[in-house]
Amino acid sequence: MLKVVDSAVPVACWSCSAAHQASALFCSSCSRIQPPPTGEYFAVFGLKPRLNLDLDELEREFHRLSRKLHPDRFARASESEREWSLADTALLNDAYRTLKDPLRRTEYLLKLHGAEIGEEHAGKGRTDPSRVPPDLLEEVFDLNMQLEEMRMGKKMGQTDPEVEANLVGAKKKFDGLLEDVDRDLGVQSNAWDNGDNAAREAAQKAMVALLDRRRYLNNLVRDVTETLGA
Repeated sequence: MLKVVDSAVPVACWSCSAAHQASALFCSSCSRIQPPPTGEYFAVFGLKPRLNLDLDELEREFHRLSRKLHPDRFARASESEREWSLADTALLNDAYRTLKDPLRRTEYLLKLHGAEIGEEHAGKGRTDPSRVPPDLLEEVFDLNMQLEEMRMGKKMGQTDPEVEANLVGAKKKFDGLLEDVDRDLGVQSNAWDNGDNAAREAAQKAMVALLDRRRYLNNLVRDVTETLGA
């Protein structure tokens, strides 16, 4: 579980001793670069932690900070400042990659709030029966049998057109179910951003379940795609 660090707690600048937010990459008083900040990714960009972000604003701030952190600007700086420019750049890149992607951003923010998300919590086996969504249990059982039949047939240099057509149809259905999950995640994201604590708790629980369902469906699509293309 990620620990939420209060990025609003002020720290002292190493150069001028002025107080600034712990999430700042540069001192607001003397503009000198600071050591890699503590806190969460949103604060690095000066953004409020939300699931729905203005991606244009995020990109603009990313490029602005990237230019300020460019190593060429610190060619004549102290060794510490040169090291900080590299470390801050790595942090900025990680934060940007996470926040610009809706799914990664959702998982990151929910983890900040204590949600247990990921294969380590859901089980690692692709076909683990305990992870199969109840409404797909029978269909996944049939799918696994057809996948195995297709794999064995290809090893023998044979392809059953009916099995292949069934797998193509299954992939199309699972792709559609993934779209349904993404739409439901959008609804719950709005509820999380705009709700009170009770609404957020309910939305978080729903999103954790949706993310697990999405992960499972994505694995099914991958299995079918790999088998059809093998």
